[in-house]
Amino acid sequence: MTAERLLRLLSLFTVRRSWGGDELAQRLGVTPRTIRRDVERLRDLGYQVRAVPGPYGGYELGAGTG
Repeated sequence: MTAERLLRLLSLFTVRRSWGGDELAQRLGVTPRTIRRDVERLRDLGYQVRAVPGPYGGYELGAGTG
């Protein structure tokens, strides 16, 4: 299930570069904590996913990845 979810997460980043963590969690049917762990897994795999702090923050897939 995790591999499938990671692929779905990457797919969302191809649709839109920047997403809020809560929005990603809702789209994937998981908790925000699961999104944080999945983002870490993507980073471990070499994807450049940047966390954007603040009330309108979220995650962005870095240029040259995806």
